[in-house]
Amino acid sequence: MTMNANPVRGTRDFLPNEMRVRDAMQSIILKTYLESGFSKIHTPIMEDLERLDKSDGGENLNLIFKILKRGQKLDLTKAELTENDLADSGLRFDLTLPLSRYFANNRNELRLPFKVIQIGEVFRAERPQKGRLREFYQCDIDIIGDETPQAEIELIHTTAKALLALGFKDFTVRINDRRILSAVIEKAGFAAADIPSVCITFDKLDKVGLEGVEKELKEKEFPAEAIARFMEILSKEDFSTIAQAVEYGADPEVADRLAKIMELCKELAGGQYNVEYDKSLVRGMGYYTGTIFEIVSPDFSGSIAGGGRYDKMVGRFLGEDVPAVGFSIGFERISEILLGKGAEFASSALRIALLYSAEDSFGEVIRRAEELRKEGYSVSTVLKAKKVGKQLGALERDGFKGAAFFGEEGVKIFENNN
Repeated sequence: MTMNANPVRGTRDFLPNEMRVRDAMQSIILKTYLESGFSKIHTPIMEDLERLDKSDGGENLNLIFKILKRGQKLDLTKAELTENDLADSGLRFDLTLPLSRYFANNRNELRLPFKVIQIGEVFRAERPQKGRLREFYQCDIDIIGDETPQAEIELIHTTAKALLALGFKDFTVRINDRRILSAVIEKAGFAAADIPSVCITFDKLDKVGLEGVEKELKEKEFPAEAIARFMEILSKEDFSTIAQAVEYGADPEVADRLAKIMELCKELAGGQYNVEYDKSLVRGMGYYTGTIFEIVSPDFSGSIAGGGRYDKMVGRFLGEDVPAVGFSIGFERISEILLGKGAEFASSALRIALLYSAEDSFGEVIRRAEELRKEGYSVSTVLKAKKVGKQLGALERDGFKGAAFFGEEGVKIFENNN
């Protein structure tokens, strides 16, 4: 009986050609971030379960992959076992909580403002669908220790530069502020404690429309007058501007700050992409405290990047608030778009095959390969087939740009790469 060779549901295998594109994409993103003055770090994929549970990760708290206790810590003979008896750690569901813990743990070694890069895997036990896997990469940049609007502006500009470098066009940066939305919700008549729940429902506006939002708020049994007032505000066209949001409860200073961020972001965009105020933008994480933003592309139905300010998160580890803001590119989504378009990225070394015969001295073949590598080629040694023409076609389809023959001078570059 043979074993099932399919990957675990919600995960996937990547073929060599796909990995070459994905690696090239990550290199472009990393290069953009490094050139913009950010420094790369690494954090473990595992976190203490108590930290994960208290992270204000929104609905992601229900999607944590929990890890069984090990050795003597795991006692399966205990009566009435609970989850706390079985698990004490879990896989990270994003890179923000690990960064906050990392900063608190290494604070004395870090210079403020701390401009940091994280590119790594995260895990969510959700229902797999197009653009959503259970194991996926995020590409994050964060600035810790800067409470000024300059931090948001730099993150938005740098993330947009990375997407432009990857070939994305006509994308839109949507911006809002959690404090504006919270103030409007409270003025409509909802209790302050109910704001997070209202935000979770409101976040579905683009999927279910106003009627769907109203229906869910009624199902949550919020006061009818508050729901009616909130629907009235949302239906007003002038609520689509930052200036008019003040009329419906927004703090003028918060609104002015957001307007200045948008003004400079539009200026820096130079018409290469759009920057818009989006009254319906919520972002699902509960830890956001101020400005929030995401990037949408006409090539994908959902967002391809998102982030915001989380000034309270680091303080949970230190006992004092530390300003922090981050922006994350959804790597699986952008790679799906680019791979679907057949995107290729130039490599610093041209990838070629060195064909040799079984009778050739393999030691000499390796020496010849090293000579070609010194000339700037990326070389793979390949045993020559009987039908060389067919083999060359297969190599070209596999992403090789040319071939050399052992015992002959020169490199044959395939016609499609001239």
